[in-house]
Amino acid sequence: MELTLDKNQLYTFADYLTWMDDMRRELIDGVISFIAKMSPAPIDVHADCSVNIVVSLKNYIKKSKGNCKVRFAPYDVRFPNNGETDDKKIYTVVQPDICIICDPSKIDRRGCIGAPDFIAEIISPSSVSYDTRVKYELYQRHGVKEYWMVYPEGNTVEVNVLQEDGKYAPPVLFIEQGDIPVATLPGLTIPISDIFEPLPN
Repeated sequence: MELTLDKNQLYTFADYLTWMDDMRRELIDGVISFIAKMSPAPIDVHADCSVNIVVSLKNYIKKSKGNCKVRFAPYDVRFPNNGETDDKKIYTVVQPDICIICDPSKIDRRGCIGAPDFIAEIISPSSVSYDTRVKYELYQRHGVKEYWMVYPEGNTVEVNVLQEDGKYAPPVLFIEQGDIPVATLPGLTIPISDIFEPLPN
């Protein structure tokens, strides 16, 4: 049963923890910005892209004996303001499709607190505006170093890498072919053909 919540009210991570229903929500600056049912599961093409990226990242980290951790949704990432860690003073929490966290101090039993080094969102038609505008601005503002937007319907990946001025460089597009370098994990490139699988009939 869905909870009745006021979309005009500001909520905190402490409030978020009390919402025990079958809905997936995200808060941005205290506002409920995304709502979706936990089920049904993502369509195959979305799930395939996510799994393929996660496997590539995890295999490389294991092979290179790196300390970075790969996490995938549902997984809470909290973006505190001014270093505030009290649940009642954290107003932004999202569930990226995939993230990499290389600073172990950011990981606790509730997820990640602070900016992951890498985030990938698998873009669906219903999430285009949210992922490409709202989350782009959020991730840039909080210092996510690398943000991938993955478009299964177009076999396209847009890569955004943070510059020293705190802004993302102009995006680099990879369409249907080529190897994508992962800035967060120097030495790793992922062939775009390893991300996208043929669409089912």
